[in-house]
Amino acid sequence: MVGLMQLHFHLIRLSMCLALGGCQSIHTTYAPAKPASFVHQVERDPLIIHSDFLLPSEHRLIEELISQRGVLSEKLKLTPTNEPIHVYLFSDDKAYHDYVNQRFPNFANRRAIFVETDISLSVYAHWGDHVAVDLRHEVSHGYLHSAIPNLPFWLDEGLAEYFEVARGQHGVNQPHLDYLAAKADLEGWKPDISRLEQLPAAETMTQEDYAEAWAWVHFLLESGDKAAILTDYLNDLRQGDDAGTLSTRISKRLAVPELALAEHLQSLR
Repeated sequence: MVGLMQLHFHLIRLSMCLALGGCQSIHTTYAPAKPASFVHQVERDPLIIHSDFLLPSEHRLIEELISQRGVLSEKLKLTPTNEPIHVYLFSDDKAYHDYVNQRFPNFANRRAIFVETDISLSVYAHWGDHVAVDLRHEVSHGYLHSAIPNLPFWLDEGLAEYFEVARGQHGVNQPHLDYLAAKADLEGWKPDISRLEQLPAAETMTQEDYAEAWAWVHFLLESGDKAAILTDYLNDLRQGDDAGTLSTRISKRLAVPELALAEHLQSLR
């Protein structure tokens, strides 16, 4: 009984911690005006970074975000594009949330957001303790959306959750791994990619959905010779072909994909 109570507490704590952050990818028909206080700008192709504070153009985080395009393109076998990605950085948490609450009220609780319009790709975030993770995640959305049209939203989030992890950790998103492990131990959780593919919209994704989306991406990219399943799928999407579903392609290669993923997650623990 004590063990179950400890697992239950662990799962609740993980859910609360993860729910406080997170991102949201938004598609809208208009681009909100740049805040008047944003007088500083750094241009490092393809990033255009606007801020209300002075940020050195050679800052280590900017260098990491620039190099991330190459890492993402190489890992996913994608040709990078030069489409600009505008990054709006607030020095103050309250100013950021006031801005987002006014323009995107449904996402005011998010630590950072990615916004796609018909003519622009933009990221909004504030310079806080989690800025590196947040920007790696949101800028990944920008790189992905500039290269691949009609990327399924659950896969879009799974890829961003993979690439938000600092370099050298092989995409292991430890909070997601801990969450799924606790949920499996406590509730008998099992992966179900078809369920992810049937979700109606990105706004409906729960913490479990984000974690499982990351898990499928990590499984394909970091376990043996399965990466081509994902990279071929992304290439077909990029070319505008009828790519079908990713689950169909995985099922053609693996007899029981869900069991293989569960074993992969167990090996990471």
